[in-house]
Amino acid sequence: MYWNTWFTNERLIEIGIGISILILFLLFRKIFTKYLYKFILKLLKKAPDSIFSKVWEAFEKPISWLFVIAGIYLSANFYFLETLSPRVLNTFTIAIIILITWGFYNLTGSSSFIFTSLQKRLHWQIDQTLVSLLSNILRFIVISIGLVAILDRLGINLQGFLAGLGLGGLAISLAAQDTIKNLIAGFVIIFEKTYQIGDWILTPSVEGTVEEITLRSTRIRTFEDALVTVPNSTLANEYITNWSKRGKRRIKFHLKLDFETTPEKIRSCVNRIKDLLENDPDIHPETIYVKFEEFGDSSFNVLLYFFTKTTVYDEFLTVKEKINLRILEILDEENIKLAYPAQKLYVDTETTREQERALE
Repeated sequence: MYWNTWFTNERLIEIGIGISILILFLLFRKIFTKYLYKFILKLLKKAPDSIFSKVWEAFEKPISWLFVIAGIYLSANFYFLETLSPRVLNTFTIAIIILITWGFYNLTGSSSFIFTSLQKRLHWQIDQTLVSLLSNILRFIVISIGLVAILDRLGINLQGFLAGLGLGGLAISLAAQDTIKNLIAGFVIIFEKTYQIGDWILTPSVEGTVEEITLRSTRIRTFEDALVTVPNSTLANEYITNWSKRGKRRIKFHLKLDFETTPEKIRSCVNRIKDLLENDPDIHPETIYVKFEEFGDSSFNVLLYFFTKTTVYDEFLTVKEKINLRILEILDEENIKLAYPAQKLYVDTETTREQERALE
């Protein structure tokens, strides 16, 4: 009997209308994501100010899910009519809060228009690491506001909640000492600009290129292509060599000439190599030394000490290769041979002959 009273014609019609409303909103969602969103975005990009287009991009997915939530709410509201409980209504309200929080979270990303607009309009040179930090802070604020709004809708007493946090604050702070140290070290690294994203750094712990800096740790890509995550407190207490901060890169070596090289040829070789370095556009002109420095064990040693203008490793190797090949050409033109480690053995022939006679 209960079965018959539940599935009456009127009830079936109400169920059918509720399902139709949900399907209709799902269809609207499909139309929105495939056509309407792109059309509105194209119109907004034609406006003089691109703020509205950026906001529209940030809220694309939340608006898309809004159609689903609205469809479920309206279909449920039509079906249950006045029997829809306040708890269910509260659930839909919380879902709306989550969607709004999601949109503002996207809006406060490190690549969002907020920071790019500040750089363009106020002519600020904002460091990318600082942008990442500000973005994380804004996102934390957005999530905190959204969480407070959700807790309020759930009827949780925020004053009691905060008081409970205060009572447990001491235990939490004791357990999170390392985290606090990392946070402080992160602020120091970011604001002192010890290193930035993309810099090549060398520490006692690791060497590589900085890929990401957060308030807790720094991610470094080593030259073996491994990704190493180092706590900021560790890096703050270590010596850090930032190779990317150099304005030039040093080349130093000895050119070992054969002992048969005459003083005139050495002098000519030194002058030609020095002239080569002084006129090369890739060599830094401030510090160039080409000197016959010392007598080696098996060679005349000519010191070459100079710097390249580039600090990029690949470009540095290219310049070094070019200079080395040109030096070889100069040595060939001067008919000078490079020395190699060698030893000469002198044999006393008279003594040897006497020993041979004695044996006979």
